[in-house]
Amino acid sequence: MLDTVNFWLATGFGLGLAPMAPGTFGSLMGIPLAWWLLSRPIGQQGAIMAALLLLAVPVCHVAAWHYDGLDHGSIVADEYVAFPLAVIGLQAARHPLVMALAFGVYRFFDALKPPPIHLAENVNGGFGIVLDDVIAALVTWVVMAIGIKLWQRRSSRQQFNS
Repeated sequence: MLDTVNFWLATGFGLGLAPMAPGTFGSLMGIPLAWWLLSRPIGQQGAIMAALLLLAVPVCHVAAWHYDGLDHGSIVADEYVAFPLAVIGLQAARHPLVMALAFGVYRFFDALKPPPIHLAENVNGGFGIVLDDVIAALVTWVVMAIGIKLWQRRSSRQQFNS
């Protein structure tokens, strides 16, 4: 029974079994999670994220055993649990377009794995499976935070000049 529960958590309740782009489909579960987290105080956001990421490590680790220790494409708990980090504390992400942009940027970094994200691929087990997604989410957060700040600065300048 625990194996079955772990399988469903690891595959994002089956979203990771999609024949194409399982990581993207699995990441979709992170959007409502991120939306809900953004309604919480920042301290709660951080505590909940820490707990979820700690739980994701053994879930992904056990799931990887069934694939000879590999980060198989159907294992997506790392994606949907890490995505909310991409917007944590960014209240502007409560706007659907900002959330969609964050999702796209996160998927870009997670799929391409540019430096330093690709280095996490060398870490074995559940920790390594989760680590690359956490780094992708943190890089996304930096991009989003800078973009939001620039947008707000531009908007306030336009209002001032009007």
